[in-house]
Amino acid sequence: MYCRRVIVERGAAVGIDARSDAIYELVERGSEVERVATGFTFTEGPIWHPTERYLLFSDMPGNVRRKYTPGSGVEEVMRPSNKCNGMTFDADLNLLVCEHVTSSLVRERPDGTRETLATHFEGKELNSPNDVVVHSSGAIYFSDPWYGRMPVFGEERDRELGFQGVYRLASGGGDPELVVDRDAYEQPNGVCFSPDESLCYVNDTPGAYIDVYDVGDDGSLENRRRFFTGVGSGVIEEGIPDGMKCDERGSIWVTGPGGIWVIDAEGELLGVVEVPENTGNLTWGGEDWHTLYVPSSTSLYAIETLVGPRREPYMR
Repeated sequence: MYCRRVIVERGAAVGIDARSDAIYELVERGSEVERVATGFTFTEGPIWHPTERYLLFSDMPGNVRRKYTPGSGVEEVMRPSNKCNGMTFDADLNLLVCEHVTSSLVRERPDGTRETLATHFEGKELNSPNDVVVHSSGAIYFSDPWYGRMPVFGEERDRELGFQGVYRLASGGGDPELVVDRDAYEQPNGVCFSPDESLCYVNDTPGAYIDVYDVGDDGSLENRRRFFTGVGSGVIEEGIPDGMKCDERGSIWVTGPGGIWVIDAEGELLGVVEVPENTGNLTWGGEDWHTLYVPSSTSLYAIETLVGPRREPYMR
């Protein structure tokens, strides 16, 4: 496994740090990220609306949600935003939002209706839902580290749960089901599925590694094994594994030191899409789903790719 400790200074030259020529099957040689917006506090949680063609993203310390529309720029859409973090859409284009301040996963419908989906497990308040992804069955999976109970990125307060888990909500609703061992992770963060949904990937931020599970017919996560180690050293200032997505070919794109690390389905690091600020998350959008958006500390970046995302339910 490959480990590199890099801090890329703002304004430095960036491009593709290739570790294999196979990276150029995913992004063109000579490509660089473009800064499309800036002036934020710490950006996260990007999600592209497939019909209205805009990107939502969160600014956690600023307690605001913003919308970026290509050609029109950025506007605020919610303040305060409960320091929201990860966001996605379900198949009906309802917005699913992880909220740090309320320790909740909520659903926001287009008409403005707000529905709380998860707040507690076994009678105790969740830590702070962080990342969220939807399975084609309609089931919702989300990670629950405790970053949202820390100063700046959330609201400082005591924890009720004694562990940090990953949960599943059945398509019909109900209580969250813990789908990983209680002691599996120090801070589980990014969660994503393989293109055929037979695999689910979970990363641990301070551990700087990615695990992979088999997805059971009942939605359970089974046969945990280590997929990749050494996505940096887990030190925030150097860049950390945080947001994570799978492309249509099965490669994993994850934040890390220097930018976005691209790892193929066999666990080989193909290269790093370099970004001049520490990255928090990523998502694909654009007319053909080939624009990769990367919220990175104070700015939002974009780069065109030769590959699109794993087709999630909201994209269909």
